[in-house]
Amino acid sequence: MAVQHGIWKIGDSPQALPTIKIDNELLLEEQIFKDISILNSNWLLIGRQVFTDFGKYIDLLAIDASGSIIVVELKKHKTPRDVVAQAIDYAAWVETLPSERIVQIYKDYAERWNVSEKSFSEAFCAKFGVAPTEDDVNSSHQMVIVAAELDASTERIITYLNDKCSIGVNAVFFSVFQDGDNQYLSRAWMIDPAETEEHAVQVAQKQDWNGEFYGSFGASPDAYSWEDARKYGFICAGGGRWYSKTLFMLEPGNRVWVNIPKTGYVGVCEVLERVKPTDDFIHASMELDGSYKTIEEAGEDRADYFVPVRWIYDVPQSQAVNEIGLFGNQNSIARPRTPKWDYTVNRLKELWKV
Repeated sequence: MAVQHGIWKIGDSPQALPTIKIDNELLLEEQIFKDISILNSNWLLIGRQVFTDFGKYIDLLAIDASGSIIVVELKKHKTPRDVVAQAIDYAAWVETLPSERIVQIYKDYAERWNVSEKSFSEAFCAKFGVAPTEDDVNSSHQMVIVAAELDASTERIITYLNDKCSIGVNAVFFSVFQDGDNQYLSRAWMIDPAETEEHAVQVAQKQDWNGEFYGSFGASPDAYSWEDARKYGFICAGGGRWYSKTLFMLEPGNRVWVNIPKTGYVGVCEVLERVKPTDDFIHASMELDGSYKTIEEAGEDRADYFVPVRWIYDVPQSQAVNEIGLFGNQNSIARPRTPKWDYTVNRLKELWKV
């Protein structure tokens, strides 16, 4: 079913704003280029008009904190079915790219468009707060079609690829509304972006998961307190669904090795209960140093979520383990399948006598 947009101006009676035709979809590409958060605030733009090995150009190329590459293709003059086929064709090419090629694509992009961060590593660190790892960069990919509308047949194809084939392809629809001299851009996703992330196509089969979870704890002076987590037995995440949704993977009995980005590993814990929001975890008797958002004040998507745990071993931040060769990732919870993760767990077991 076609996605419909509407904006009403509030007054004595609601006034529907008229839509206007996007005369040139390059204008839409330009807006996304200037601010990729129009699509997703958790993406980093790494390429524009990327020249492929078969002589065609990818409109936009982005990456998320997990290293997943996102192919963004605007409909422009193409038919709806053609643009989906084009995106899949581009994704097949992206799948073959080694990490050094991704680095070069970003370098060319930064030079051509005068981006402040000139190297891929610098840009990745600035955006996500951690350094990219060889194993994660281009470990999976997704496809996003940008259009004013798609026909019903194309929407069925995209839905089928997601639901039946677990292929990460999505569509985002934009409309422009006029209000006097002002114009407003409206966006609607065809499929929840979180579902597309879950269906991101794995580029290569990794080694078997060792059963140990990785956890990233975003300790900071004005947000989460690591000492709160040690004292009251929890790990947490929030500020957006991208950060909190991975907590829902955890079940009682799971073991999590916790890392504070840019600081190091600070503990290992056993999960006691499933995830719960701040509203159901924090109580008045707790003496907290950190600040945590409730559903009531921030809404379900941006609230903080907690997983009650028992600390098997934990240390203050000043004693965090930060060595070359240890695994790092921005995901709040992850199931790494790289040799580096096996090394990390074994090294921490050795240091902490776990």
